[in-house]
Amino acid sequence: MTARVRALWVSGALAALALGGTAAARADTPQPQPLTIGETVMLEALGAERSINIVLPPDYAAEPDKRWPVIYLLDGALKQDLMMGAGLMRWGALWGRSKDAIIVGIETKDRQRELLPPTGDKAELKRWPTAGESAAFRTWLAGTVKPMIEARYSHDGTAFLVGESAAGHFVVETWATAPQMFTGYAAISPSLQWDGEALSRRPLGEGKRPPLYFSLADEGGATETGMERLLGVLPKDQPFCFSDRRKQLRHATSLHGLLPEALQYLIPTRADWLKEYGMILRCDRRGGA
Repeated sequence: MTARVRALWVSGALAALALGGTAAARADTPQPQPLTIGETVMLEALGAERSINIVLPPDYAAEPDKRWPVIYLLDGALKQDLMMGAGLMRWGALWGRSKDAIIVGIETKDRQRELLPPTGDKAELKRWPTAGESAAFRTWLAGTVKPMIEARYSHDGTAFLVGESAAGHFVVETWATAPQMFTGYAAISPSLQWDGEALSRRPLGEGKRPPLYFSLADEGGATETGMERLLGVLPKDQPFCFSDRRKQLRHATSLHGLLPEALQYLIPTRADWLKEYGMILRCDRRGGA
């Protein structure tokens, strides 16, 4: 055997040993398993198929007799706000800031069409020609999604609607027009400028409505004047928490910053340590019980 052949043989033997060692190491290494955080149901609404994403509390299976609140999160697809919303809710529950709950993420496809009512504003019509079917989307939510969730999951009879921006407008509109559809509402930076601030001009009529958490960031303009008008017409006995964050938050950061506070208001606990850790429910204006 020549020196060159001997060198090649040795190199091949070492490579075989290395590959064998790698295979053995792989066999001894635990293999990754799927990380399941929820379930998805595909439903059709307004001519588009969309996901309804359900994230259950970690103790859901271990406590079959327990009943849970349900939070309906608009813009709740995997590529929208589902992961952030579920994470912030779990973080609040971990600290005892708010109760643990079932999260139901509602995917939106055409947000202006699905979340906003018709507009008479020509500029809005030109920019969003499909807008204006929030009533139909609400009917679908009430008649299809809620009954499905209530039939399949262990809920405690309470349901809360959460949304931001255009979804926040949908929340306030639902609170104003179909208040008994949910137990409580959270509208973070709602787009109250829509249709010449029409929602803030709508007569609320008689009767006490469920609790409403709503907030304002740096939106300014007609969004701000619409909010001030809405605050001015709320009945004295209406339970609400208004968080004024015009100097602290941008529109783009309001949902991230205020969802924990909104849940603290809507599904509170009896924790007595929250102020110590800075988890303060800030209601710059408050009403009702």
